[in-house]
Amino acid sequence: MAGLVVILAVFWSLCILSIALLRWNEVRYRKKGLPPGTMGWPVFGETTEFLKQGPGFMKNQRSRFGSFFKSHILGCPTIVSMDPELNRYILVNEAKGLVPGYPQSMLDILGKCNIAAVHGSAHKHMRGALLALISPTMIKDQLLPKIDDFMRSHLSDWNNKIVDIQEKTKRVLGTLSLPINLPNTNYHRGFQARQHITSLLRKLVEERRASGENQQDMLGFLVGEENKYKLSDEEMIDLIITILYSGYETVSTTSMMAVKYLHDHPKVLEELRKEHMAIRDRKKPEDPIHYDDYKSMRFTRAVIYETSRLATIVNGVLRKTTRDMEINGYLIPKGWRIYVYTREVNYDPCLYPDPLTFNPWRWLDKGLENQHHFLIFGGGTRQCPGKELGLAEISTFLHYFVTKYKWEEVGGDKLMKFPRVEAPNGLRIRVSTN
Repeated sequence: MAGLVVILAVFWSLCILSIALLRWNEVRYRKKGLPPGTMGWPVFGETTEFLKQGPGFMKNQRSRFGSFFKSHILGCPTIVSMDPELNRYILVNEAKGLVPGYPQSMLDILGKCNIAAVHGSAHKHMRGALLALISPTMIKDQLLPKIDDFMRSHLSDWNNKIVDIQEKTKRVLGTLSLPINLPNTNYHRGFQARQHITSLLRKLVEERRASGENQQDMLGFLVGEENKYKLSDEEMIDLIITILYSGYETVSTTSMMAVKYLHDHPKVLEELRKEHMAIRDRKKPEDPIHYDDYKSMRFTRAVIYETSRLATIVNGVLRKTTRDMEINGYLIPKGWRIYVYTREVNYDPCLYPDPLTFNPWRWLDKGLENQHHFLIFGGGTRQCPGKELGLAEISTFLHYFVTKYKWEEVGGDKLMKFPRVEAPNGLRIRVSTN
């Protein structure tokens, strides 16, 4: 009996302590002029709910507090904006009291010099260096031939195989997590991966410089004398890691989701295959695709845009206030983050009629790519610099995939949750030749 009393006493003590901590954290951030919202636990805030529930957490908070609310995620008090016009204003006014506000875990893993983290003259310099690497001329003359060769080789032996497409979309762990360096945490694994990659790249840079050879690749361009954007070794390594991380995640995930949507929409697949077969009819079997071929893939571009819209590979971007500033009628304190949440814009029926329908033709009709609400690739001075390279990679993959193969899902319906991937096991397909 005494033991039961002790257990009950401990239980109620913990309940009272939890309520007190939650209450204390709410009072702590109850400043005049802030938007409504909840702040969760001390230190951790609502990070667990944010990471586990994802879009569900955002929808729940919006139903309670509207499209502009406060929270505490990823170790920092944060304002979440889900309003399309307000989001565009925030993205195009970075110089007016707003700078990149990515979490410490991301800076530790991708590097403090990565293009998403720096601002002002440093951002201009790093963006210039990156754009020089992946300019249309570079894509045409150097990158597209290598992409074509890789895709042709990579897809050559898929016939009569079961392919796990999700395996191509595994991301670097830890970039969006609390920066707690404990064993077996995502942050710890991500930070260790960063140290290993940095060591390899530093050694490679030193070898390239010592050899004096001018190799025709990205690293060769960065260390070469003809590069007008002179970078330190740290900047160079962070730039390469950023390219590896961002390109791998978004391109592979978009490719996987395109395969899923094309399987589910035979008319779209038929139209896409028609576009690519017309290109192949003009060529010999061994001929690669050229830049003019890529630029002619109008419907392919529409399929990629619609996939990116519906799957929403990137949910939003983070900014941080450098001073107290008024936004949407509220006073946001200096040092707070603003999460520009663009996901729900993609499902707004006022902007995209019948928004949950996969309809690539919508991108051909009204020039939606040029609309103000088009934020799939970011906005303002931080629109994704790798947009064209990513489109070229996905277009080349689809070219060889749809002209050579047909496929069926293997357990895919059980593993997919519309409109995007929710299950960790992803999509498996059985491939055969056309």
